[in-house]
Amino acid sequence: MVRKRVGVLVSGRGSNLQALLDACADSAFPAEIALVIANVADAPALARAERAGVATRTIPHRDFPSREDFDAALDRALREAGIDIVCLAGFMRILTPGFVEGWRGRMINVHPALLPAFKGLDTHARALAEGVKLHGCTVHLVVPDLDAGPILAQAAVPVLDGDDADALAARVLIQEHRLYPLALKLLAEGRVRIGNGRTHIDAPAPDGVLANPQP
Repeated sequence: MVRKRVGVLVSGRGSNLQALLDACADSAFPAEIALVIANVADAPALARAERAGVATRTIPHRDFPSREDFDAALDRALREAGIDIVCLAGFMRILTPGFVEGWRGRMINVHPALLPAFKGLDTHARALAEGVKLHGCTVHLVVPDLDAGPILAQAAVPVLDGDDADALAARVLIQEHRLYPLALKLLAEGRVRIGNGRTHIDAPAPDGVLANPQP
């Protein structure tokens, strides 16, 4: 089996990166993390990658005069490393349309809400304010529009009486750590087909996971 080479873009603590590292540590997993790039020099995620023996790079966005120049540097680093799939794991930058198009169908993100609800930031507080009874997370393909790409998989958690944003976020994060490796596996195995802006997954979903949620 030829494993897909994965590049992960990070900005923060890297808990979702860790979930991907743990999954890729199994030689039977169809992907391996070949490079982790941070746009922040002291991102704790870098230390996680280094402990796992994964190559890291820091490309500070503040070193570039424009978003386009920064994204061009990211693109060069990924392609020089022979990356097949890009995962965004807490990467706090909005990528330019040109970069996104260059990785169309090969770049995924995990979002802490059941898209298309609660795009953007502060998803847990907004879910509580709206009084929803189910919240969760989504892994989707990245497109130029924010949090709007075809959905690969979703996982839901109940919103409990007495929840605050931190308590709800903690339960959702557990599902993110489960869902992201699953979605990467589906993509790396070539089980994802895209038609009419929607994904079609050639695989059954594990219990508690909604893969291929669109009709």
